[in-house]
Amino acid sequence: MRYADDMSPGAATGPLPPARADGERGSSRRSFIRSTSAGVTSVALGASVAASTGPAAEAAETARPATARRAALPLAVTPACSGQETPASIEGPLFKPNSPARGDLITPAIRGVRLDLSGVVYDTSCTPLPETLIEFWQCDQNGDYDTAGFALRGHQYTDSRGTYLLRTIIPRDYWGRWGQRAPHIHTQVQVSGGPVLVTQLYFPDDTQAYGRDFSALNAADRLLNRACTIELAGPANGRYTGTFDFVITTKV
Repeated sequence: MRYADDMSPGAATGPLPPARADGERGSSRRSFIRSTSAGVTSVALGASVAASTGPAAEAAETARPATARRAALPLAVTPACSGQETPASIEGPLFKPNSPARGDLITPAIRGVRLDLSGVVYDTSCTPLPETLIEFWQCDQNGDYDTAGFALRGHQYTDSRGTYLLRTIIPRDYWGRWGQRAPHIHTQVQVSGGPVLVTQLYFPDDTQAYGRDFSALNAADRLLNRACTIELAGPANGRYTGTFDFVITTKV
């Protein structure tokens, strides 16, 4: 069965947070606030250093303090955290509340190209966010979503360092109301008491899975946001390793 990503009515609710050492728990249910705006984040920080030649210029450069010379060097092209919010996307009609608490979605019935996905959830000041709720759901290697159960669905909370780890498979493309969708993983990310980020994660053009042309699929998907592309390594022994860091707002 194939499904279209579409706007789904109503608000979805998330699971309870884990018990804390002091016996307190988070809110009885987390309300997910619909977010349908989409933006494209582009982080391109750089600096150019002017160059000159001749003995006089060399002498002047030697005389400059070391701190001044370091300040003139180019900045990193992609810093660990940009501070800019991860772009939102549509949720689609197939989110299901009360998914299992698990970071490993691989069950005996699941087939497909394995993927280990990890990352950090930051706020907009680039502070890691522990105990942040992340929901994941996706289709399988045939392009089908499990609507009767919870196959390839699950939620987890970030650890004390704001990190998460998901073991799953690379999903396949499928046809729906929006045309042919490129392979993607749905996510909802929310710190306790904050708004929910609803988005979708995509795969690089050179991904190899199921004999599909990811470059062509990505180019044809009108919902795809390149800023939400997973950084992928592999495959090695039939498995990919990916990273993606989320940046979310913590205030409604």
